[in-house]
Amino acid sequence: MRSAAEALAALRAGPCTGRVLAALADRPDAWIVGGAVRDALLGRPERVVDVDVVVEGDAAAVADALGTTDAAHERFGSFAVSLPGGGCHVDVVSARAETYPRPGALPDVRPAGLDDDLRRRDFTVNALAVNAAGDLRAVPGALRDLREGRLRVLHDASFRDDPTRLWRLVRYAVRLGFLPEHETGRLAAEAVASDALRTVSGDRVGAELRLALNEPDAPGVLHAAQNLGLVAGLRLDPSLVGAALALLPAGEGRADLTLLGAVIPDAGWPAPYGFTAAEAHVLARCAELAPIDPGPPSEVARRLRGEPVEAVAVAGARGDAATALQWLGRWRWVRLAIDGHDLLAAGVPEGPEIGRRLAAVLDRRLDGELAPGRDAELAAALGAGPGPL
Repeated sequence: MRSAAEALAALRAGPCTGRVLAALADRPDAWIVGGAVRDALLGRPERVVDVDVVVEGDAAAVADALGTTDAAHERFGSFAVSLPGGGCHVDVVSARAETYPRPGALPDVRPAGLDDDLRRRDFTVNALAVNAAGDLRAVPGALRDLREGRLRVLHDASFRDDPTRLWRLVRYAVRLGFLPEHETGRLAAEAVASDALRTVSGDRVGAELRLALNEPDAPGVLHAAQNLGLVAGLRLDPSLVGAALALLPAGEGRADLTLLGAVIPDAGWPAPYGFTAAEAHVLARCAELAPIDPGPPSEVARRLRGEPVEAVAVAGARGDAATALQWLGRWRWVRLAIDGHDLLAAGVPEGPEIGRRLAAVLDRRLDGELAPGRDAELAAALGAGPGPL
């Protein structure tokens, strides 16, 4: 583990944390906290683009000094800030203490000092802070836990107060390679056994699931979550997930939905997690689309046309990946040079016959029976006549 001086040097060298520290040079009451400090002490090479800042004084003034405020939340005294030049996002909050009126509820907050703010956090290894002067603050035991690779909650009611911390436990355990210390593991198991997550809205749990899906080892996080009892029924086949993600076209679709779609047991599994209608549709098709079989391109096109690319990637991983790759990379882009207006102008009566003829010509194009080009396509369409081509 790095020394405090080495960690501060790493933060100053970071493309985002360095800019934040430079802007806070005359604000000893403003601190970078949490994951950025933790990873700097661990010497992790990850590029930090999201930075958390706690201010013991005027958080609004610090937000204004850093960049453009995109959103402000008066209840928590927090500001979402984009740094000039883009690419870096900072959450600036007033130092606060929290109490929970009931299990799973959002906390009641009150102004406090940095030490109180650190004590409200999820695990000791995240209760760390550094300011531009190079001062390092941590809750008792945080640096020891960081050296020894342990995840420890800060108080016994932690998972009861905020059950989403159960998801954070498995995310950090897999990402950092840390283990829950014994009492934290016991408290986590006890919270799961008492259905603590039922005290939290589906949207909040869904937000944690989405974070899990975007972890570097998302399948590992889902496996750990299922082992702890946070989810059930997932079919966690790493080779299937890897094959589906490999088929997803570059720049298209969503890797997180592809990953989840490859492991859910049925279309109804995601319902409690607050997915949008569009996301739910993609996941449903991932669960329902039959494995892809080899076949003539026209036949494959009839089965897959209009399906989300995520669902095709999953169905290809479950079936013939080569056929899925051909559809995603070539066949779905085949277009005719003619359209219905050309057939109307050539004397074909308006009605379903126009669509039938165009579909028949497209099938021939896909199957390599007809060269591309307007003249050849129009001749084929006019020669189709009523009935089969």
